[in-house]
Amino acid sequence: MNKGTVKFYNESKGFGFIKDSETGKEYFVHSSGLKDNIRENDEVTFDLQQGKRDLNAVNVKLA
Repeated sequence: MNKGTVKFYNESKGFGFIKDSETGKEYFVHSSGLKDNIRENDEVTFDLQQGKRDLNAVNVKLA
């Protein structure tokens, strides 16, 4: 399980980006991958899953 911070999240469009605390990489997150409601600057935990283009954050929960 990875830890990170929500860098951007657009609730009306249902997507955003999470920055990994350890690697500094940013991962796309879609509303379908959320377990909790998130907002910008929330600390979260997440898993990674291969998406259409790159790795996506899934099973996103508030830390």
